[in-house]
Amino acid sequence: MASEHFGPGLFKFLNDLAKNNNRDWFKANQDRYEGQVRAPALSFIEDFESHLHKISPYFVASAKKVGGSLFRIHRDVRFGKDKSPYKTSVGIQFRHEDGKGAHVPGFYLHLQPKEVFAAAGTWRPDTPTVTGIREAIVDDPAAWKKAVGGKRFRDTYELSGESLKRPPRGFDGDHAQIEDLKRKDFMGVCRMSQAAVCVGGFERELGKIFRAGSPLVKFLCDAGDAEF
Repeated sequence: MASEHFGPGLFKFLNDLAKNNNRDWFKANQDRYEGQVRAPALSFIEDFESHLHKISPYFVASAKKVGGSLFRIHRDVRFGKDKSPYKTSVGIQFRHEDGKGAHVPGFYLHLQPKEVFAAAGTWRPDTPTVTGIREAIVDDPAAWKKAVGGKRFRDTYELSGESLKRPPRGFDGDHAQIEDLKRKDFMGVCRMSQAAVCVGGFERELGKIFRAGSPLVKFLCDAGDAEF
């Protein structure tokens, strides 16, 4: 059964955009973007809210066109060498209600040709936040091991992201969890196929995937004194 939201047209649009990443092409294909990408994504976010709140009521599914769960397709080209104006992926983040940035604990869905994945955790938290996470690991290593070592988490996710080359300042380099303390990102990634996204009931399947990642997200919330 085909998905009520995403279809092959979304990935075809993103493929075509990657080959024609300029404003004239995008303007000429605006209707494709609206019909095959943005409208389905917003509909999915709206329908996913009930599944998200079964995991935790403190995470937000906002189907607003601007400033909601759907990342804008326009790239910030101010500081990078790559001046292509559009992202060639769809990003959907379900953030904690206490935070507005991309770095707070949450759940994420990434749709890109040949790169589809779900993620749970936090990406590149600021210095006070990452220090709090590291301190929480030191204070209760058993809780950390339980968060990322449970069977359901391990069967679903792989811990991902960048790490420091050296132990972080103020932390024992001989600590048993030193490799985790060196992490810059505290994030589990579950890779999927494009076909999986285009199947009916994908929102229920994604709910199961996010639920498997909830122990990590809860640990991060606890480290930051946020409700879960």
